[in-house]
Parts: sequence; structure tokens; C-alpha cells
Amino acid sequence: MTACAGVGRPPRIRDWGKRCLPLLLLVAAVAVSLQFGKYPVSMGTIAAVLREHLLGIPASLDPVLHSVVWNIRLPRVLAAVMVGAALSAAGATFQGLFRNPLVSPEMLGISAGAGLGASCAILYGLPVIAIQGAAFAGGLLAVSCAWYAASLIKRRDPVLMLLLAGISLDKLLKALSSLIKLIADPYSQLPTITYWLLGGLNGVSWNDVAASAPALAVGLVPLFVLRWQMNVMSQGEEEARTLGVETRYMRAALVASATLITSASVAIAGPIEWIGLLIPHVARLLVGSDFRRLLPASVLLGAGFVVAMDCLARMVGTTEMPLGLYTSVIGAPFFLWLLMSTRRGW
Repeated sequence: MTACAGVGRPPRIRDWGKRCLPLLLLVAAVAVSLQFGKYPVSMGTIAAVLREHLLGIPASLDPVLHSVVWNIRLPRVLAAVMVGAALSAAGATFQGLFRNPLVSPEMLGISAGAGLGASCAILYGLPVIAIQGAAFAGGLLAVSCAWYAASLIKRRDPVLMLLLAGISLDKLLKALSSLIKLIADPYSQLPTITYWLLGGLNGVSWNDVAASAPALAVGLVPLFVLRWQMNVMSQGEEEARTLGVETRYMRAALVASATLITSASVAIAGPIEWIGLLIPHVARLLVGSDFRRLLPASVLLGAGFVVAMDCLARMVGTTEMPLGLYTSVIGAPFFLWLLMSTRRGW
């Protein structure tokens, strides 16, 4: 009786605090990011702008502040939320599927494929919408090639073969991107390609948010629906088949969904590293390895982290630095600290 007394006991207050912490951090990051920047804006002004556009209640505001909130800051914050949520969800999915805590979306060649597609579009002088479309298509095509290459390798572990094929393809695509940079015009095309490959959200508009939102929604919904089965898949192919899971189709659905949201995020913000690797580890420390709780926590933490980093990129210095630099400079040392401080295995 003593051993079974705590089976139905509700989570302790401390556990609920850990589960609510990602949401609280996201709300705080969004509130700070909307208020602060080159033009500080009060919460009253932000609320008035939202009431005017969402509820139709007119507000007499400074046109400059109105434009800063609605046309610049709000779509940028929403894009940061989308990008952080997508990369973190993809990272958590790949780490569970490959049963490897060091796997990130970049290892399957998604970011490298998107970068190559965008670089080619910039080289040919295509408009912004075409650059984003090329990046999106490049990410999907890269994973498709990795999947096909892995299917040709007759080994017992198809998951491992997919990971190895993705890593090899990632190096190849990065080399091709370097070749594009060598032949690009050094005065016009090369700076644009280099800056895009560093990642950033400057210049994001409502059109960009609207174009990427459907792909992100289509990719995220299956991950949330299948997060119960993901716990079984993380135990390995043999165990999952024993429990009646169609591992081939389940693996394809998970990889396709994670690839779709990663490609959509790279298309809107460029390749931003460390999010898909770092954030799932932080979420795992807060809520555990159960994918039913890990996925929502990763989504919220990733969204809040990217919003905070983007706010920092806007506020530090007179010239805005690329977002990818801040995520790398802060993410890499923080990940090393996690490795050294944690006492339990991942």
C-alpha cells in the first residue's frame, strides 16, 4: 500500500511551476521585445494598437509609434515565436527519433539545403519571395536526398543510416554554398549571401509571417498528435514494432513534419543554429523526457529564447547584428555549462 500510495497523487506545486515556467518566460520575452528598441513604446500604446486592429476601436496615436508597433515590431516578434517554436520542436523530435541527444535539424542537411537554395536565388538576382521559396524547397530537397541515400544502404538500422547520410549531405551542401560565394559578385551579391546565411529577422513583414504560418502549422500539428507514439519510437525500432507501431510510416511522418517546419523557419529567418540542439535539453531538465510534455515545453522555451535573442540583437550596438551570431555566442557556452553541470544522463 505504501508503494502504491503516490501513484494517483497530483503533481507537486514545484512540478507545476517547472511546467508553467516556459510559458511565463515566453510572455515576459514578448512583452519586453514589444516595448524596447530604438523607439521605446509603452504597454498602453501597444494595447491601443492591438485594440484598433483586432477590435476596430480607433486610437489617436503618433503615426510613427503606430507603425513601429504594428508594421515592424509585432510581425518581427511573431516571426521570432514561430522560428523558435519550429526549430525547438524539430530538435526535440530528431533527438528522440534518433535516440541521440546531440542531433539537431542541421545534421540532416535541412539548413545547408535551404542556404544553398537561397544563395542560388540571390546569385541570379531573384526577388525576396523567390529567395524564401528557394530556401524552403532546398531544405525539403536536401532531406529527400538523404532519405533516398539511406534507403539504398542495406543495413539493420535505417535511422542511423539516415543520420549518417544527412551529415554527409550537409557537408556537401555547405561546400557548394561556399562555391556560390566564391563566384558571386563581391560588391553586391556576396554581402547579401553572407548576411542571409548568418540568420536574422530584420525586414520581416506581415507577408512573411502569413507565408510561413501555414507550413509551420501543417508541420507542428502532426508532431503534437503523434507525441504519444513518439515515446514508443524513442525506445528503438524493435520495441516499437513489438508494441504494434508501424515504424516505417511513423518515422516518415515525423521526419517529414520536422523537416517542413525547419525549412519554413529557415526560409523566413535564415539558418539559426543551436536552437534545435540546446532548447530540448533545457526543456528535458524541466519536464523530463516524456515527449508528451517535452514537445510543448520545447516549443515555448524555443519561442521565448529566439524572441529574447532578437530583442538583444536590436538593442545592442548602433548597428543590428545578425540573430544567428547571438544564438551561437550565447548558446554554445550555455550548452557547455549544461554538459558540465548536469548529473543525470540524457
